[in-house]
Amino acid sequence: MSSPSIPSRGRPPRLDRAKTVETALELLDDLGLDALTMRRLADRLGVQAGALYRHFTTKQDLLTAMAERMLGDLYVASPGTDDWAGHLRALARAMRRALLAHRDGARVFGGTHSVGPHTLAFAEAVLRVLREAGFTDEDAARALMTLVNFTLGHTLEEQAAAKPRADGAPDDADRLRSAVLAGPYPYLAAAVPVLTSTDFDAHFEFALDVHVEGLRRLRCGAE
Repeated sequence: MSSPSIPSRGRPPRLDRAKTVETALELLDDLGLDALTMRRLADRLGVQAGALYRHFTTKQDLLTAMAERMLGDLYVASPGTDDWAGHLRALARAMRRALLAHRDGARVFGGTHSVGPHTLAFAEAVLRVLREAGFTDEDAARALMTLVNFTLGHTLEEQAAAKPRADGAPDDADRLRSAVLAGPYPYLAAAVPVLTSTDFDAHFEFALDVHVEGLRRLRCGAE
């Protein structure tokens, strides 16, 4: 009969920053942002909670590192042309994919202000496309902020809509449909099929078209 194993009393496992962030993203995918705590992360890593604070002063610091890591998976295929609009669309789509790749990814990204290499490389890529297309520094900077904010806001709504509701609770689409059809809102009633649609690809592409075409008009007006 074999003797029971005895837990090792050696040194606790060495905490690696990169591995901690990867584990935090795994925990995020398993439990969601609301359940992601420093204590749960420490338990998953097999360390004391206090050990995490050697790398992350606050949970917000951890979330910023997670947001930075999410953009590390961002891949943009070059359209192979000098079409600035095509490049810009590809960058926006890539950011959306990176956020959608993780449960509550947009919520994690929102409110963080990473200055890490992945975040800066993404911003640099957008600005390079716009500056080489002839936009001024000021217009390019504002277009970058608009692109990021629009993509983030859209993905926040997309991921929120995908969350399961409590048993028996009407979802947001049903609540909106009922409220509109019960009142004197003929234009809203006509728009309800689109407003309640879960075709988020179509919603995103429409808004992206509006953004790009607005920039195109701005560019033409400056010439």
